[in-house]
Amino acid sequence: MINRAAVILVYKKPALDWVNESDPSGKNPGMTIESINEDNTVYLIRPEEADTPDALNQWIKLNYKILFENELESWYMDDRLWPQKRTLKMFREWFKVEWHSVIEDTVGDPIGDDES
Repeated sequence: MINRAAVILVYKKPALDWVNESDPSGKNPGMTIESINEDNTVYLIRPEEADTPDALNQWIKLNYKILFENELESWYMDDRLWPQKRTLKMFREWFKVEWHSVIEDTVGDPIGDDES
């Protein structure tokens, strides 16, 4: 086990609609709720931040802007395409937050950072 918990953002319909409607090429990429959630980003956090639903909610309140922007940027890097007023309420409307408090490392090799 590693000393991390995991957060996964599962896209809901408003996020799906934004992806399909905001494509700068003017073409609708035709994503479905199933296809958009095939390979979600996993965010590793400190285990104590996911010990309880209240702790996780507090962590989300503190970090939703960063998470939101990371997800938007993963689709379209031009921030002019992003919704301008990104609130916690909007974040919760766009994403279901899944969390996992037990992470097993089955590889055994050191965990590396691709950006180092």
